[in-house]
Amino acid sequence: MDITWMSTLLLAFIISCVIYSSWNALYRKNNLPPGPTPLPIVGNILQIMKGDLVKSLMKFAEKYGSVYTVYFGHNPVIILSGYETVKEALLDQAEEFSGRGKVPNFDVIFKGFGVVFSNGKQWRELRKFSITTLQNFGLGKKSIEERIQEEAGFLVAEIRSLKEKSINPKGLLAQAVSNIICSVVFGNRFEYDNRIFKQLLSMFAEVFKETNSTWGQLQYMFPGIMNYIPGPHQGSKRHLNAVQKFVIEQVKKNQETFDPKCPRDFIDSFLLKQLQEKDNPHFDTLNMIMTIFGLFFGGTETLTTTLRYTFLIFIRYSEIQDKVQKEIDQVIGNSRIPSTEDRSKMPYTNAVIHEIQRFINVLPLNVPHMVLKDVNFKGYTIPKGTDVYPLLCSVLYDPKMFATPNKFNPNHFLDSNGCFKKNQAFMPFSAGKRLCLGEGLARTELFLYITTILQNFKLTSKTKFVDEDIQPRMAGFANVPKNYEMCFIPRA
Repeated sequence: MDITWMSTLLLAFIISCVIYSSWNALYRKNNLPPGPTPLPIVGNILQIMKGDLVKSLMKFAEKYGSVYTVYFGHNPVIILSGYETVKEALLDQAEEFSGRGKVPNFDVIFKGFGVVFSNGKQWRELRKFSITTLQNFGLGKKSIEERIQEEAGFLVAEIRSLKEKSINPKGLLAQAVSNIICSVVFGNRFEYDNRIFKQLLSMFAEVFKETNSTWGQLQYMFPGIMNYIPGPHQGSKRHLNAVQKFVIEQVKKNQETFDPKCPRDFIDSFLLKQLQEKDNPHFDTLNMIMTIFGLFFGGTETLTTTLRYTFLIFIRYSEIQDKVQKEIDQVIGNSRIPSTEDRSKMPYTNAVIHEIQRFINVLPLNVPHMVLKDVNFKGYTIPKGTDVYPLLCSVLYDPKMFATPNKFNPNHFLDSNGCFKKNQAFMPFSAGKRLCLGEGLARTELFLYITTILQNFKLTSKTKFVDEDIQPRMAGFANVPKNYEMCFIPRA
């Protein structure tokens, strides 16, 4: 019996060695960038720290360099690290690296449709249409800036009604931010006490939380297995389905009352495009729904997260908050509302906002790219269709580009005379052909919301925060701040 057991064990060991040797030989044969040696089936999963995908990828870069290969299961993924390498790919070879890679946590819903997750001619046409529509979205009534200024006023009024009560600002900020994209996409904003609206935003937050969890990261790396295994990561699909249903209902409402002579919002603009190009399959209803869904989701959660971090940072560094308020008082005063024209006259505030975006690094992994053909890159060959992760965290924290990358330091964007200075490594919205199409809208919202709130309130908390509280966690798909409570104290 013992001999049989020992023989079986020996045979299993020999088979494993043969499989490993064959896999390793095949892996080394290709001219891929170097990287940790993968195991059959599981790839490099055992070498990635539990729940710390981003930190693991950054650590690999220290050993294997600015371009290396990891395996998620049997799929190779090329990791790009550091400003120079990411720039060379996304800007210098922009077309080759402009494909959208696999995003398993979201692909299960979007399935390659919509402006965010599509490729090829479909993506180009949807992107061109979306950018043009968003840029021209005065619709004869209100400009984007006027919409944001109006919503900032509603937010101030809602905060005043709290009468200095200590709250978690998460829900309130999500509503204010989302109302901008809602007014553009759906043609109307929602009141802050709207139950359905609050439920939708709660689902957005849960999706971010679930994709960042260890389970969500495993789904990211092993979708073929994790999509069928019960666990908390399955909640993302339920929540995304619920939001998709809401978008579908909004589209149906527009279809019933659509007047091609008077487009009211982004949905109507898309319906008009369908009429104009009836034979163009890229403007079908499914692409419309998924494009709107992507704008709705993307235009809500990342900016909400940025503002949550912003308030936390201002509370931690009250002296920075004071300096921003001093500049607001000097340039804007308290007799009028802030406007985007003020930004060029407010170098310190502008620098602080840039540093917040750099430091918090909301999407450290970037959204995956894909090479559209066989690419020669830094002496290696990246086969067509291979996923590429240009790590934004490695760019925004590149010590060659920022003097104190791990510390919050507005001087990264100020020269010796106190004037605002640009930095080419400032890429919170990515770069190249896949640059976030909502960049302009997000930058305007950040400036107007931050200046309007600080014009009216002092931000405080009963909790004493330390540097560790504001430090990005650098774990999964997105950096999300800790939950906290704060007070808005009216300024005299």
